[in-house]
Amino acid sequence: MELVRSKIGPQLIILFFLGFFIPTATALIEGLYCGTEICYDVLGVSRESTKLEIARAYRQLARKYHPDRYRAGDPGLAGETAESAHQKFLLIATAYETLKDEESRKDYDYMLDHPEEYYSHYYHYYSRRLAPKVDVRIVILVTVCAISLFQYYSWWSSYTEAINYLTTVPKYRIQAAELARQQGLLNKTKEKGKNRRSKEEIREEEEEIIRDIIKTKIDIKGGYQKPNISDILLCKIVLAPYFLCMYIIWYCRWIYRFTIKGEEYGEEEKLYLICKNMKMSQAQFDSHEDHQVQTFLERQLWIKENYEVYKQEQEEEMKMKMASDPRWKRYRRWMKNDGPGRLTFIDD
Repeated sequence: MELVRSKIGPQLIILFFLGFFIPTATALIEGLYCGTEICYDVLGVSRESTKLEIARAYRQLARKYHPDRYRAGDPGLAGETAESAHQKFLLIATAYETLKDEESRKDYDYMLDHPEEYYSHYYHYYSRRLAPKVDVRIVILVTVCAISLFQYYSWWSSYTEAINYLTTVPKYRIQAAELARQQGLLNKTKEKGKNRRSKEEIREEEEEIIRDIIKTKIDIKGGYQKPNISDILLCKIVLAPYFLCMYIIWYCRWIYRFTIKGEEYGEEEKLYLICKNMKMSQAQFDSHEDHQVQTFLERQLWIKENYEVYKQEQEEEMKMKMASDPRWKRYRRWMKNDGPGRLTFIDD
């Protein structure tokens, strides 16, 4: 008998602690949904009730327990205080929020039927409660559209700024004016008789003509080039699958032509390799003058070894310019004499 007690005793203790620390499978979970109350009982409806019946029960109870309608001594609220009526109203609202939504009601019914899945109920409850109210896809789409509009506006501003600057450069103004005379555009501005206009109007029209010719004839490259709708973020995302397929096709052709068959590079391929060696974007590379691009080709900079030599020469040339620049000499002399360390605050 003593032996049996000695074996049963520790097991009872373990079961006691397990029952104390692990929630019972049949208990409602405090903090989830209606807590220890059943949401259906709170509204006075059954699990088979329709959404219309649940909404009708909620409206009746909400009118009864609403804090603004509470009156002390009301026969319908016998035994209720203002605080208890307010808490009752919050519980009714929670019950209705739980049961009016089909997905939430399904989760709640599952909890009632499977109370042993304690942690699963916590996960479903808080994942639904903390989920964003707005569809994330809509947020992403609106963000991308906003960024795209800002990009396009910024590019147009840069392009307009470049055109405004070029209209002030005598070299381009003279060329544009000559083209305008050849096309007979400037002659139209100097009409006589009844159609004669003031000098100010004629000057404004001539400026507009010169500006239009510069916009049409000058090909601006780099960061100030004319914006293209296909370059904005939204279009790039939409066309990403197409560009990916085109890149794969291009890359396979490149491998086949120049690696397998051993063909010589054309001028387009050479420029691509030079741009790649310089680690520049296409827009940055396009901003080079024609004579610079011709120098790159003459130096055969598409070959990695030639580019490294060219890069070293450019660095040495920059060092020589900096060494002969008086401003850099003053700066080095200032740094040598602990220039930054001599900066002090002036006493008041």
